[in-house]
Amino acid sequence: MANYPPEPFRIKMVEPIKMIDRETRENALKRAGYNVFGLRAEEVFIDLLTDSGTGAMSHHQWSAMIEGDESYAGANSYFRLAEAMDEITGFRFFVPTHQGRAAENILCAVMLGDGQYIPSNMHFDTTEGNIRARGGRPANLVIDDAFDPGNRHPFKGNMDIDKLRAFIAEVGAEKIPFGMITITNNAGGGQPVSMENLKAVAAVYAEHEIPFFIDACRYAENAYFIKLREPGYENKTTLEIAQETFALADGATMSAKKDAIVNIGGFLALNDEELFQKVKNELILREGFPTYGGLAGRDLDAIATGLREGLDEDYLAYRLGQTAYLGEKLIEIGVPIVEPPGGHAIYIDAGSLLPHIPPSEFPGQALSIQLYLKGGIRGVEMGSVAFAYPDPNTGEMIHPKMELIRLAIPRRVYTQAHMDFIIKTFEKIKENKDELRGYRITYAPELLRHFTAQFEPI
Repeated sequence: MANYPPEPFRIKMVEPIKMIDRETRENALKRAGYNVFGLRAEEVFIDLLTDSGTGAMSHHQWSAMIEGDESYAGANSYFRLAEAMDEITGFRFFVPTHQGRAAENILCAVMLGDGQYIPSNMHFDTTEGNIRARGGRPANLVIDDAFDPGNRHPFKGNMDIDKLRAFIAEVGAEKIPFGMITITNNAGGGQPVSMENLKAVAAVYAEHEIPFFIDACRYAENAYFIKLREPGYENKTTLEIAQETFALADGATMSAKKDAIVNIGGFLALNDEELFQKVKNELILREGFPTYGGLAGRDLDAIATGLREGLDEDYLAYRLGQTAYLGEKLIEIGVPIVEPPGGHAIYIDAGSLLPHIPPSEFPGQALSIQLYLKGGIRGVEMGSVAFAYPDPNTGEMIHPKMELIRLAIPRRVYTQAHMDFIIKTFEKIKENKDELRGYRITYAPELLRHFTAQFEPI
């Protein structure tokens, strides 16, 4: 029986939300081309589209923003962020960016060439998109347990070391300009990566002189999972675990909109000084001066405060507990999810819930639309809409191994009553799930199509 943890905070400000009627929701979906990204925020009752930039900042973060220094170059806000970066990550150099995908774009611009390969456990959508946009080929080498939704492996985000070694041997280390790992593994259910696995991955990359970059969007949640689940780390602080994690890598990208709990911002950090000069030049061309990187000074101060707050263990216990409550309750009513519940989101196994809808007709999209129609709840498809791609050699469409819908929980935003409403909505969906039908795409861009694709019901 799942228990809901008490919030380790008091609510100081509220924002009204409202459930619009069913007919209005139906019209909103038609206007949006049956893509929930196209809905207006005021048309959504509970918004679980993403946990990126949607969290509630603390009074410490808001007060830090008042001190924001808006100097174009050398702002005090930058140096306060630099102190937090040095304390937590230990990387020699970093540049702020307006969000994580900007950091990924810069990294790919200065390091990636056409036809080169980037291995990871599982790349998320913007990382994969930036790699493909530069002519690169992303490779996902997560352990096989990740594709068994009911498997309760404690670290299903781990990279398969044998797969990594075989991949390097197959394509050649000279064709891999850098390697990555995502913590936690967003595309695979928000699942953590163990310290043992991080060390093994780092060792393989080092053996082949491949620079190692961490996609660190949810580094704090991953650190807390290690503390809870990995022997030998139960008495270490999340800060100590984070420091040990980053010490294994040559650099990191991060969307601070996740575990730094801010509404905008990110960074690219690294140790190589020559590479840093190239990064700065690219940043100046695309984003801004290296001490603000496309952000206001007040945003830099909010990130500096949020990086530390995101490691608070009382907050993390609540964060993971809230997600676990939703996941375990859904399992109790017979809704299949990726188990065990992840840190930032619950991933519904739409392929299992709607087995009569084939991947080519997007069961995750059908479920996300039904979730909105039944309860005004916005989730996001994480299956063939988001991750299917044509084979670069044959043109044949390659579908992902799981058809999922992600319910990403904004930080410090929703309460137990909201979670219970989500559960009741799924109970209603289950009653008539066999009557649901798939969708076909009427428009889609070449990359990151799930953001703007248009659909029609079959």
